[in-house]
Formats: sequence, structure tokens, C-alpha cells
Amino acid sequence: MILSGEIKSPPFSEDARIEAGVLLGVLQSGGSPSLPHARPMPCIGPRCLELRVKDKTAEWRIFCRVDSDAVLMVHVLMKKTQATPKSVIDLCVERLKAFDRLTKR
Repeated sequence: MILSGEIKSPPFSEDARIEAGVLLGVLQSGGSPSLPHARPMPCIGPRCLELRVKDKTAEWRIFCRVDSDAVLMVHVLMKKTQATPKSVIDLCVERLKAFDRLTKR
């Protein structure tokens, strides 16, 4: 289901792609990675977090929510500032609201 656009795979190196896959796999299997690999994002919503993926030339953030039946990837961005921009938080909140409306969660 595509709500607004789509998330395309960022230009990760092979190592970063493996790291992102491992972190997502941990979430899918019921685990909960912690700092420095992940941090909770309650400003987006319950069960939301930011996965942190280091690449050779950049740091990436994958914003997601862990539901009982799925891990929802909400947004991916290259980190450019210390704080997460408000516009990104707002975008994530809106995407999750739209998903919840469509799935009546």
C-alpha cells in the first residue's frame, strides 16, 4: 500500500545496506535495538523509532513504527543536522495517521 509517494532504497554502500537489513530484521523478530543503533521517537508516536545507519560518507536515518504484525518504514533521510527537522517529524506523523485511517487501526 502506497500512501504518499514511495520510499526508494537510498544509495547505501553494501555494508550500510546490510546494517539496515540487520536492524530491520531485529525489529521484525521482536527485538529492540538501542543506542547507538536506534532511539525511540515518541514525538512521532508510540512504538516509533529512528534507526541509525552509518555509511562511508553519510549517516542515514530510517524512521519506522513497530506494530504487532509489521514494521512500517515511514521515511528515510540522510542526516544533515543534529536535530530531526520538524518537517520530517510532521511528515512521519501524517503518514502514520493516513495509514491508520486506511487500515482502521
